[in-house]
Amino acid sequence: MSDARQIEAEIYERLSKVIDPELGRSVTDLGMIAAIEATPADANVDTDAYDVTVHVELTVPGCPLSETITNQINGAVSSYTGAQLNTHIEVGSMSRDKLADLVADLKAERKQNPFSKPGVKTRIFAIASGKGGVGKSSVTANLAATFAALGYDTAAIDADIYGFSLPRLFGVHTQPTNLNGMLMPVTAWGVKLISIGMFAGADRAILWRGPRLQRSLEQFLSDVWWGEPDVLLLDLAPGTGDMAISVAQALPNAELVVVTTPQPSASDIAVRSGLVALQVPMKVRGVVENMSYYEHKGEKLGIFGAGGGQRVAEQLTEALGYDVPLMAQLPLEPEVRETGEAGRPAVLTSEGALRTDGIGQTFRGLAERLMAL
Repeated sequence: MSDARQIEAEIYERLSKVIDPELGRSVTDLGMIAAIEATPADANVDTDAYDVTVHVELTVPGCPLSETITNQINGAVSSYTGAQLNTHIEVGSMSRDKLADLVADLKAERKQNPFSKPGVKTRIFAIASGKGGVGKSSVTANLAATFAALGYDTAAIDADIYGFSLPRLFGVHTQPTNLNGMLMPVTAWGVKLISIGMFAGADRAILWRGPRLQRSLEQFLSDVWWGEPDVLLLDLAPGTGDMAISVAQALPNAELVVVTTPQPSASDIAVRSGLVALQVPMKVRGVVENMSYYEHKGEKLGIFGAGGGQRVAEQLTEALGYDVPLMAQLPLEPEVRETGEAGRPAVLTSEGALRTDGIGQTFRGLAERLMAL
């Protein structure tokens, strides 16, 4: 007959493999398993059946991922085959003092911007454009969704403080969870997101400049618990203003991806956004030409002209002294707008898988090319 204490110990060991999806740590390391109690199901009968109660303390009451965590704990307990278990999970929340201690420990690990530390594994891509209206945010959203669908731990920051749009493109209508001043990013379609548009009053005009604008980026980087994502994308404001400079200062290891449309009025300005790399330590990784053509009855129609992306790539290559390739040419597709405004990146199916047709293949190729070096 199994020993109750042995069962409790082995279940605890299994629970150490259950990872909190927001904090990226095991529920045992986070102190979320308050107790495990195993008692014989019938003390008068010599059987290997036990009643097991797992006392779980979530970080906050009504945690949005409570069901996910509970299901994972159930699965871990069910994997124990040494005895017949009748599992009961009692869910509560941490005391104020316990939560304060946990947050203090987590903050102590990241007293500064975690993405600027030596040896950080996260690849950072800042998506920029010379002017608005070229589909920069759509490219960011679909690229982030592609990375997530390919299995990368993906995060995205809506750094376009004045024209935030990622919440709408991802169908996000909730606010980040606040753990005693530390924010948990909202996860949608597999991507961890943060945006000023998620907060109350964000529909009002924002008139931040200079230090306050830079502080917003520092808060998004340092006061949000990102874990250790494989990829971080930043949707920058158009042009070469304060935020572009702040990103370069805070994230010198970021790689710039310039988005343009084919016509000269857009591509000429797009070059300027890439030339910011002459003033700050940021490499321009490549150019994406959006709305390159509209396909009609097998014919590719250049609605906005042609050649803008290649012109930007060639001019930046000459000015910067290294190869800045044209990495992708994206078609003009009404579905991209319609699906995106409905809250799902167009590269994904309704089930969240990466599409295998044209747009899915195009963004897969772009993502793989960005990660190749």
